[in-house]
Amino acid sequence: MKNNSSKPWSLEGKKALITGATKGIGRAIVDEFVLLGAEVFLVARTAQDVQRCVEQYRRDGFQAYGMAADVSDRAQLLQLKSKLLETWGSLDILVNNAGINIRKSTLEYTSEDYQQIMDVNLTSAWELCRLFYPLLKSNETGGSIINMSSVASLRTIRTSTAAYAMTKAAMEQMTKFMAAEWGPDNVRVNAVLPWYIATPLAQQVLKDENKRKKIIARTPMQRVGEPAEVARTVAFLAMPASSYVSGACVPVDGAFLTLGL
Repeated sequence: MKNNSSKPWSLEGKKALITGATKGIGRAIVDEFVLLGAEVFLVARTAQDVQRCVEQYRRDGFQAYGMAADVSDRAQLLQLKSKLLETWGSLDILVNNAGINIRKSTLEYTSEDYQQIMDVNLTSAWELCRLFYPLLKSNETGGSIINMSSVASLRTIRTSTAAYAMTKAAMEQMTKFMAAEWGPDNVRVNAVLPWYIATPLAQQVLKDENKRKKIIARTPMQRVGEPAEVARTVAFLAMPASSYVSGACVPVDGAFLTLGL
């Protein structure tokens, strides 16, 4: 199907579900999407954070909705789908951004740690893609899924963890397979691979001046990235302008992957 949108560089009229949406990269994605004209549905674990963000966007004149949910809990994902259907009845864009990192060595990881990081980072995205696929498929102009991966999927990042890297590597393969499977239904699936970005999740590493210097030394652009820089890449992959881009895993890394660590 050809995409004949008269506004290829806009998200006007699009409905987007974004997980991990109240902080860091997720919040920056919401900011970018509403400025480009999208309606947004925010998901995060803390009800107060969701409510505060939704109220702020509405005060600023944007169409925002939300629900507190633990994306690692399938029962709550089913409740989320029901709430979204009640709110909109349709969906154009799914952004799987929710993620955690449990910073322990491989031998320090407990079975509970391992299961938690797998459930939050990977299984939640798998389940959300499958749950919302019928809605994304039903759109005349097609649907778009953007998964938040990481450069850790391709490089050994010694300031990160093996389990985190495993979830992100699997997410890339999931992205590629879904893009191939769902392409005939005009559902595009892409991933974004950030390097160190100035977010609360990364702050526990970046506050260590020695580690920060090493990170910057391995980054050709000589700085840490900003959440908005990731968000703008996500927005491009969500909008009609990228209608022939699917199965791509796009680094947002200041050229880190060209150098390595």
